[in-house]
Amino acid sequence: MMDLFNEITEFKTSIAIRKKLVEYSVVKTFKEGEDILREGSYIHGIPIIATGSVRVMRTNDDGREILLYYLKTGESCVMSILGGLHNDTSKVKAVAEEDTEIFFIPNDKLASLIKEFPQFLDYIFRLYHKRFEESLDIINEIAFKKMDERLLALLEKKREIYHDQTINITHEQLANELGTARVVISRLLKQLEEYGVVSLGRNKITIIKPLKDFHI
Repeated sequence: MMDLFNEITEFKTSIAIRKKLVEYSVVKTFKEGEDILREGSYIHGIPIIATGSVRVMRTNDDGREILLYYLKTGESCVMSILGGLHNDTSKVKAVAEEDTEIFFIPNDKLASLIKEFPQFLDYIFRLYHKRFEESLDIINEIAFKKMDERLLALLEKKREIYHDQTINITHEQLANELGTARVVISRLLKQLEEYGVVSLGRNKITIIKPLKDFHI
């Protein structure tokens, strides 16, 4: 457990904060596709990703979802931190993108960590800055980019997460994350296959050519 906190930039210079985080943390594991946090549920602990990755999504009244951002090793969810500080319910849904291990810091320890260790507040600010930039990217994509560009960007992001050219995912899942219809994604993927950019299999997509700067 200490190894993770050793790798987080803001915690490297303080043994005291790393020991305190180990003392407070409760470790939980989640299988790929398992819900970690549901919208409207109360937040009982602040997550820090130890291994694996998590996708954070927002659901509308019709049940359609859209991807907001991913959490990777060493990262936490700013929405969870804010909700935990104010004993509020979650405004987002978090799902394990792959088998994932998470350290949860109880809400009642959060205020004391922030007060005692300025490094922890720096960590929160860095995460907030990153999430804010990602939110601006999402707004930019929805407002100004075509669906083919958004699909290519999402496939590239998943390739980076899995460190693999083959992504195990359904067309329906991609459509949910992009907030569109499955038939739209299936049509675009078929075009990509015809261009020789990807190869489609049952519930999987293999990237054959670089996706950067490619346009359908």
